[in-house]
Amino acid sequence: MTEPTTPETRLWTPEGFREDEWTHAESADALSGNGRFILPLQAFLDLDPEVRRSAKERLGVLLQPGDQLEKIADLLDQLSLVALAFPAFGDGRSFSKGELLRSRYHFTGALRATGQVLVDPLPHMLRLGFDEFEVSNPVLLKRLEEGRTGGLGLYYQPAALAEAEPKGPKYSWRRVRGS
Repeated sequence: MTEPTTPETRLWTPEGFREDEWTHAESADALSGNGRFILPLQAFLDLDPEVRRSAKERLGVLLQPGDQLEKIADLLDQLSLVALAFPAFGDGRSFSKGELLRSRYHFTGALRATGQVLVDPLPHMLRLGFDEFEVSNPVLLKRLEEGRTGGLGLYYQPAALAEAEPKGPKYSWRRVRGS
């Protein structure tokens, strides 16, 4: 009997696939080595403030859907990357966090989606300001390899990047996807 294999996870950005410079770590002990590390929220919060400031370029945080964004709101200047988890297709709380990070908190670092990154939500994630995706879904991997991100060309709601989307000809709230 063959053991089920874990699907390969690849890092995709709007510029294409690339090597992932970041490693998920469970504790701050990882910072003693070389590299860039994504820590769970509590491990990040437990770091000495001076360590957070000095390790900014190699420090990211992973927020689960139930984690409160406000816990890092005043610490965003100490992060290069925020990873938001999508553990299940039906859990959209990380969409809201992504939009708030870009629009309310003006986070300019990398915004990464991890977990259940699927075909249908990808275009919306892009509009909200996500710019890195840990992809393991075989259908999405194939489509991205073919250069297809999917989505519809017309939107009825503005998003964090709405300024970049031209308004529709008759309705100010209708957005047309850029080419």
